[in-house]
Amino acid sequence: MKRRTIMIAGFAGLAGMSLGACIQVKAPDKPIEINLNVKVQQEVVVRLQRDAQDLIQNNPELFPQ
Repeated sequence: MKRRTIMIAGFAGLAGMSLGACIQVKAPDKPIEINLNVKVQQEVVVRLQRDAQDLIQNNPELFPQ
């Protein structure tokens, strides 16, 4: 029984070693490109709202209520 267990372990080890040789780590030839599409719409809208609010407060005669 021990001999069979040793043989199975040996075959498993050989199979593991043969699979390990297939893995290669290689740096890419081209640089990695990361595209960041970020929306800044919210910040622009807030700035426009503040500018409009300041304009209305500073010139109440232009915008009667």
